[in-house]
Amino acid sequence: MKKSKPKYNQIIEAAVIVIAENGYHASQVSKIANKAGVADGTIYLYFKNKEDILVSVFEEKMGQFIERIVEGINEKQKANEKLFTLVEMHLRQLSEDHHLAIVTQLELRQSNSALRQQINKVLKPYLAVIDEIVKEGMEENIFRDDLNIRLVRQMIFGTIDEIVTNWIMKDGKYDLVKQAPTIHTLLSNGLTVK
Repeated sequence: MKKSKPKYNQIIEAAVIVIAENGYHASQVSKIANKAGVADGTIYLYFKNKEDILVSVFEEKMGQFIERIVEGINEKQKANEKLFTLVEMHLRQLSEDHHLAIVTQLELRQSNSALRQQINKVLKPYLAVIDEIVKEGMEENIFRDDLNIRLVRQMIFGTIDEIVTNWIMKDGKYDLVKQAPTIHTLLSNGLTVK
């Protein structure tokens, strides 16, 4: 399978850097190949085109991202602890990979609608994790029982997403992870039973 081959991973890693530094539209396949240390033609053994590279970057990186968050959440007992873990790990993973943060927060949004639909499919498992946390919180009587789960999911994801985008726009001039407790407090105060 192509994903288990070292060159595939080299190309994915190189694509993240090249796209972050040059922007998606200015990132020629030849630049990605050069950064990966492979011949231009090698790219086409693994990917159909540049769009396929971008989707694959997102699939690979988001898959790893979700896996780590699920592992972290599974170590927690209560929904509120899980929510904090999700927020903190989301911020930590993107703060530790500035190039990936630029690609996910800025470059993916400039893509065409067909590409965005593919990206939304990749995001679904992550959104399902958020839904599960909210449902658990409602079942544990920690979160209110009148919550619209879809709306709460949008609120949680949208808040975290916007904070990361703002951090990118400010060139990462502050500690993103230190925002987690405040974000968690604001979100959980809106969800918890009074």
